[in-house]
Amino acid sequence: MKPKFYLFLLLVLPFVTHVDAQPRKQLVQVIVSPDHDDWTYEVGDQAEFTITALKNNVPLQGIEVKYTVQPDPGYRTMELLDEGSFILKQESVKIKTEKFDRPGFLRFTASVEVDGKKYAAYATAGFSPEKIEPTTTLPADFESFWSKGKEDLAKVPVNPVLTLMPERSTANVNVYHVRLDNIDGKIYGILCTPKKEGKYPAILHVPGAGIRPYYGVVSDAEQGFISFTIGIHGIPVNLDKSVYDNLMQGPLKNYMTINLDDKDHAFYKRVYLGCVRAVDFIEGLDNFDGENIGVTGGSQGGALSIVTAGLDDRISYLAAFYPALSDLTGFLHHRAGGWPQLFTDEFTNKPEKIETSKYFDVVNFARFVKVPGFYSWGYNDNVCPPTSMYAAYNVLPAEKELHVFPETHHWAFPEQHQLKNKWLFEKLKN
Repeated sequence: MKPKFYLFLLLVLPFVTHVDAQPRKQLVQVIVSPDHDDWTYEVGDQAEFTITALKNNVPLQGIEVKYTVQPDPGYRTMELLDEGSFILKQESVKIKTEKFDRPGFLRFTASVEVDGKKYAAYATAGFSPEKIEPTTTLPADFESFWSKGKEDLAKVPVNPVLTLMPERSTANVNVYHVRLDNIDGKIYGILCTPKKEGKYPAILHVPGAGIRPYYGVVSDAEQGFISFTIGIHGIPVNLDKSVYDNLMQGPLKNYMTINLDDKDHAFYKRVYLGCVRAVDFIEGLDNFDGENIGVTGGSQGGALSIVTAGLDDRISYLAAFYPALSDLTGFLHHRAGGWPQLFTDEFTNKPEKIETSKYFDVVNFARFVKVPGFYSWGYNDNVCPPTSMYAAYNVLPAEKELHVFPETHHWAFPEQHQLKNKWLFEKLKN
């Protein structure tokens, strides 16, 4: 592979990953549009949805449209508030829903069948989402539990081992594979750091769910930042993808529920403390400016961004996309809970698991965030339902700004990432 092309891949790979998550255009498009530009209403309002079906960008007529109306959408089947069908006799049809009587979300789904294939789309209206309150509660010993965890971590030397990766390095950036000692194991990551001598602010990239190799964010370092991307599974992050695939189908399948009935050994305890260990490592770098650290990620990474900022006062800023692990007990209260959407079956609906979840719920870390944050998500997210994310956002006591792109599902537009980078870069360099 030619060096210039390899550099291009390193620079665009993080960006392309997000772009590829967006849905591809289909032959037939069903378009569902709320009558408020921001898709947001007040409690007690009626939402009106316009339904259009296009083929080759031409409106379809004389076709049957089926629809459903549901509250608090998530992976799990929620109650139907309304359903019906009509013949599309004109370019579009408007349907009003009943008044929505509580803070939350209402989803209108429409579908058509053309040549034997079903096409569907939905839009999700928010009703006073800033008034959504969490269902989870804060354990009395939450702060002491995590203080003890950080004390135990501090007794473990960082012992960093950096291995230069010349094949990934560029004219301006050194790239290293990094191994650190963590509580109960190791933590691995990819460090990208400017070659030019100087002191630099740092960005910690925390990962979304799954198991995969990581490449680091060379573009951060090209912009004058120390960039450290971590994995959470205690294994090197530069192995062949097949290794991670096998782990995901084997011992680490459903890793998020491992030891969910024991807060001292629950899977995410080591992960959350591993994020603190990553900050320890950054603090020890000779070219770190000693002051400015941002943390950012999406989904599980959005959760870890809030958790890290809530746990570690060395974090200066955070930027979180569609944070997972938020208000996990939602389904126990007849509304959507955050990914991984627990407490819907006999396996997880046990008092000890419910209680343990409170020590790892993003809502309870959000309560302790003291630094400015950038947040962004969409109303159409099925993986991290918007109710769960607002439950965390609304308890944040720190300076915060939310950028809602309502039509997005569990992905972000390139413009969202550009907006986040502009915000975070400016904060860290000022």
